[in-house]
Amino acid sequence: MRIVCIGGGPAGLYFGLLMKKLHPEHSISVVERNRPYDTFGWGVVFSDATMEAMRAWDPESAAEIEDAFNHWDDIELVFKGKKLRTTGHGFVGIGRKKLLNILQRRCEALDVELVFERDVNSDLEFPDADLIIASDGVNSKIRNRYVADFKPDLVVRPNRFIWLGTKKLFDAFTFDFQRTEHGWFQAHIYKFDAETSTFIIETTEETYLAHGLDKMDQDESIAFCEKTFADTLQGAPLLTNARHIRGSAWINFSRLICGQWSLFNGQSHVVLMGDAAHTAHFAIGSGTKLAIDDAIELTRQFQTHGHGKEHIPEVLKVYEEIRRVDVARIQNAARNAMEWFEVVGERYADTLEPEQFMYSMLTRSQRISHENLRLRDKTWLEGFEHWYAERAGLKGEDKKQRGNERGLPPIFTPFTVRGTTLPNRIVMSPMAMYSAKDGLINDFHLVHIGSRAMGGTGLVFAEMTCTSPDGRITPGCLGLWNEEQAAGWRRLADFVHHNSSAKIGIQIGHAGRKGSTKLAWDGIDQPLDSGNWPLYSASALPYLPNSQVPQAMTQEDMARIKADFVRSTELAATTGVDWLELHCAHGYLLSSFLSPLTNLRNDEYGGSHENRARYPLEVFKAMRAVWPKDKPISIRLSCTDWADGGNTSDDAVIFARLFKEAGADMIDCSTGQVVKEEAPVFGRMWQTPFSDRIRNEVGIGTIAVGAISDADQANSIISAGRADLCAVARPHLSDPAWTLHEAAKIGLTSIPWPKQYYSGKSQYETLLARAEPARTK
Repeated sequence: MRIVCIGGGPAGLYFGLLMKKLHPEHSISVVERNRPYDTFGWGVVFSDATMEAMRAWDPESAAEIEDAFNHWDDIELVFKGKKLRTTGHGFVGIGRKKLLNILQRRCEALDVELVFERDVNSDLEFPDADLIIASDGVNSKIRNRYVADFKPDLVVRPNRFIWLGTKKLFDAFTFDFQRTEHGWFQAHIYKFDAETSTFIIETTEETYLAHGLDKMDQDESIAFCEKTFADTLQGAPLLTNARHIRGSAWINFSRLICGQWSLFNGQSHVVLMGDAAHTAHFAIGSGTKLAIDDAIELTRQFQTHGHGKEHIPEVLKVYEEIRRVDVARIQNAARNAMEWFEVVGERYADTLEPEQFMYSMLTRSQRISHENLRLRDKTWLEGFEHWYAERAGLKGEDKKQRGNERGLPPIFTPFTVRGTTLPNRIVMSPMAMYSAKDGLINDFHLVHIGSRAMGGTGLVFAEMTCTSPDGRITPGCLGLWNEEQAAGWRRLADFVHHNSSAKIGIQIGHAGRKGSTKLAWDGIDQPLDSGNWPLYSASALPYLPNSQVPQAMTQEDMARIKADFVRSTELAATTGVDWLELHCAHGYLLSSFLSPLTNLRNDEYGGSHENRARYPLEVFKAMRAVWPKDKPISIRLSCTDWADGGNTSDDAVIFARLFKEAGADMIDCSTGQVVKEEAPVFGRMWQTPFSDRIRNEVGIGTIAVGAISDADQANSIISAGRADLCAVARPHLSDPAWTLHEAAKIGLTSIPWPKQYYSGKSQYETLLARAEPARTK
C-alpha cells in the first residue's frame, strides 16, 4: 500500500514505523509542517499499559524511550500553607521533543519517508495514496474538510491554561494551588528529563480576565506566574517554547469527539488518529497514550485482516469499533478530572481542609477508589482515616478498629444532624414495595425494614408514605393519614430501636399526576382499570399519553393538600421515628411544581425559580413548624430532569439554596423520573456528581444515591466530601445484611452483629479469608 501520515506527532510516526516494520513493501511517508527534529511542548506522561504494548510491538523504540523516562511514585500537594505527600502512584514521563526524536530516528532506520516543513491543506494532495492517516491534531485541516462526514463535536472548555517549563527539578508530581485576590490558580508540575520540569498553570476565565492576563504578552504572563508561584519556584524562572503563539499564550482546552472516524474521498481511504479523532484533558495525561494506542490497534487490524488495500474498509470499520470503547472510557475519566479542576476554587478549595482536599484531588477521575489508595499508600490512607474519624467526633480508641491500629473507614463513622446521630453513613433508600392495604404497615414491612436495620444500616427508610388516599401512587402504597396507620409505624420504629443501632425515617410525599396506577408487577405507571381516584398536579398534563389527566391545583386544593402534609407530619412525630424526608422529586406532586416541563402555570406558582418553588416551600415550612426541632428533615430532589428544557444541576443548586434558607437539614440528591421522555446517562455512582455540587457549592449536607454498589465506592464518596451519607437501594433487596457484609469484605471485623447472629459472623469472615487467595490469583 501507499500510506501517507499527515502530521508527525506520536500517532503518525508510530503507525508509520509499525507498518513499515511489519510489511516493508509498504511505501510510507510522514508529512510534518515543522522542521526536522523540532517540536513544541514539554513533558508527556505514559501509562504502564501503553508502555507494555510498545515493548511488544517495537522493542527497539520502546527500549530507547524507557531509557529516557523519568519515573516518580509520589504526589505532593501544596495548599493553604501545607505540603501533603502520598506515594505509590507510579508515573513515567518523557520530554515530548525527546519522544518524537526517538520515533523520527526509528522511522528513518526503517526507511519511512519523513517530509518536513510541508503544511498539508488537503488529503487530495496525495492522489496516489491508498490510505491517508489524518494525525494532524485537534485543529485537523483534513477532518475540518469533511465536517459532514466526520461529525466532530468540539467543545471549548472554560478554563485557561499556559504550558510552561522550568529548570527547577521536582521529585514528585506536584500540584500547587495558590489563591489570589481574584481567584485560584493551580499548577501541574512534573520532571520529565534530567534538567527540566513541565509547569502547566490553569485558572478560570473569570480569574484570567480579572487579572488582565488577556492583555499581557508572553513575557508579562510568565512574570505574573513566577510571582504567583514564587514559593514553589524558589527563584527558578519559568520558560516557554511557544513563541509561535501570539499574545499571552493562554489557551482553552478543546474536548473532541467524532461521530465517524474514516471515509473514502474518491481516491483514498482517510482515517482519523490521535488528537484529530479525540482529545483527553491533560489532567489525567492520556493524550499521548490514546495516540499510541490508536496506532497499535490500526496496525493490529491490518495484521489480522491482511495488509492488502482491499482489506482497508473492513480494517477501518473494526478499528473504529474497538477504539471507540477505550477512548470513551478514558474521555469519561478525563472529563471528571477536567471538570474537577474547572470548579476547584469555589467548590473545593474554598471549603475543604487540606487533608480532604488532597483525597478529593487524588480521586477526581473516579478511577481511583478508597481501597485502591490503600494499596498505593497504606500509611497515608490510614492517617487520613484517623483524621476523618476525629472530624466525625471520635477520639482515642473509638477512631480505630477495636484491637487494631487501622483507622475506622469513613462510612463507619457516626453522623449527627440536629439531635439525631446515625451510627454510620449508610442509608437504605426508600423503595416502593406495593404491599400495603389501606396504607397500613403489615408484617411484610416489619420483616423487610427490620431485617435491613439489623443488617447494619445506619438509617432505614420505608417507601414514600402518602398523605392521603388520593395521594397514593398505587393501592399498595403506605399512607399516614390516620391513627391506625401511625400505630403501625410505632410498632415498626419500636422494633428497629430495640433490635438494632439503626435510626428509622419516614419519607412523606404525594403522587400527584403519577398516582392511581397499577402495582409495579401488574404494569408500572399504567392507570388502574377501575377504582381510580382524582389526580392533582401543578398543571393539567398527564404523565403518559394514556394516563389520567390531573387537575391543575387551585388555591383550595393547595390549602387542603398542605394540611394533609402537616397532618402526616404530626402523626409521624407521635411514632418515635428519628428522621423525616419530604419527597420533592421524581415527578410527584411537589416535583411537578419545580420542573418547567410540568409546571406551565402563569400565576405566582409558575415561571421563575422562586415561584416554582413557592408551594413546595410552603409545604416544607408548615411541616418544619410541627416536626420536633431536635429531629432532621431532608428534601428528596430531582437534580436534573435529563430532558431538554427541563431542570439541570444549575436549577438544583438554586432550589437547594431555597430549601436550606427555609430550614432543611439535607438534600437527598436523586435525578429524573419527571417526564417519560427523559434520557438519563447511567453508570456507576452516576448521580453522585449532583450531590457533590450541591454539598460543596450550597454548603448543605447531602445524601448521594444511584448505583453505589459496595463499601469501596461509598468510602470514596464520603471521604472526598461528595456527600455526607450514601443511600443504597437494590443491593439491600438482595442482601438485608449488606452493610455488615461490606464491612467484612474490606477487613473491618470490629463492627458488631446482632447478638442472635454472632456465631455467623466469624464463619462469614473465615469464608471470606479462605476465598481471598483464589480471588486474587
